Amino acid sequence: MRRYAVLGVIGLAASTAWAQQVPPPNEATAPPSSAGSVAPSGAVASMEEPLPGDHWTYEVRDEITGAISATRANVVTEVMATEISVRFNIVGTQNEGFTIYDRSWNLLKAGPWKYSPHDGSGIRMPLAPGKTWTFQSNDVNAANGNIWRRSGRSKVVSQENVTTKAGTFETFKIETTYSTSNVNDPTRKEEVTAQTWYAPAINHWVKRTVTSRVEKRLRVNNTVELVEYGRKQ
Repeated sequence: MRRYAVLGVIGLAASTAWAQQVPPPNEATAPPSSAGSVAPSGAVASMEEPLPGDHWTYEVRDEITGAISATRANVVTEVMATEISVRFNIVGTQNEGFTIYDRSWNLLKAGPWKYSPHDGSGIRMPLAPGKTWTFQSNDVNAANGNIWRRSGRSKVVSQENVTTKAGTFETFKIETTYSTSNVNDPTRKEEVTAQTWYAPAINHWVKRTVTSRVEKRLRVNNTVELVEYGRKQ
């Protein structure tokens, strides 16, 4: 059975990029140390072009319970002409993984899942209020052969200043809706609504809200916020 979205980041690693918003089971272990530079409070470090060692850490709040459900640390391991490789760890657990994105931060591969051409969770430059785009993909699970068809739409609705524990950022607010259905059983359907606040200065999103409904019933309602980021010295 498909794991319905969304790892809060946490990204972006279940069956969808938004699946990064639902944390894996807890496994106690010492949290990893954070290497590299950390942006000072109130200052935004420029990270417009991705480099190995760039890192972003997010806190995931389950809005259904009101509790912080996970903290996810992401670090870029390699930057290629068309792809960005990212290693992630759920802080305080042994849960870790590896994801591959295109240069617009659309998810291409996460665990057994491959998204063709991509999952649609990224951006479409240049960004400006009112801009819209659509996306479609096949989500293929190499482990069990399941295929899900995805169709969605994104719109830049505004420019906003957003403050998180990591600082205050100038962002574009992007609203995204999409649905997925199982190729072999179209009655198995998921509908996801997300709001993303993307900050060009750090080439990443600083806040994201995600809700997921299965058979029209709410399964996931998460808010994910940036708590720390930086660039390798």
